[in-house]
Amino acid sequence: MSLEMENRGDRMKLSTKGRYGLRAVLDLAVHTDEEAVALSQIAERQGISMNYLEQLIAKLKKAGIVNSTRGAQGGYTLAAPAEEISVGDILRALEGDLNPVECSIVGNADSVCSNADSCVTKYVWKRISDSINEAVDGIKLSELVAESKKVQTGAVNTDTKAKQTCGK
Repeated sequence: MSLEMENRGDRMKLSTKGRYGLRAVLDLAVHTDEEAVALSQIAERQGISMNYLEQLIAKLKKAGIVNSTRGAQGGYTLAAPAEEISVGDILRALEGDLNPVECSIVGNADSVCSNADSCVTKYVWKRISDSINEAVDGIKLSELVAESKKVQTGAVNTDTKAKQTCGK
């Protein structure tokens, strides 16, 4: 499976790389006011170890999602406006492709399947993959920033707050 996932019982989830990385980028987006944000600040606010956060940020930097600045006022900033960065961009930078199975029709060109000509389930995997990618590509980081600000200012009602999860 190309997407590193955790298997808990009968359901599959994104790994901590995707969950923590998304939280870190969102934190960066919320706290970037034209100044670089130190990793130590993100680590403290998000409860992520510095060592792990450094690994995540290295992948995000390599993918062109964040930029680094050295020096006394150094830290990290978004490489593009939050309106131009999708959740899909972030997750793929950290997880690789988001395909639920290794299947040649789902986008794994390296995958060779001896049953490809007669496999009917490949259509299921393709639709699931397309749906996942469409969903995560349709959510922009700017939307999450706006939601975060609503939550921080108490604009979200208490029922909604109680139902939200942080992906820890």
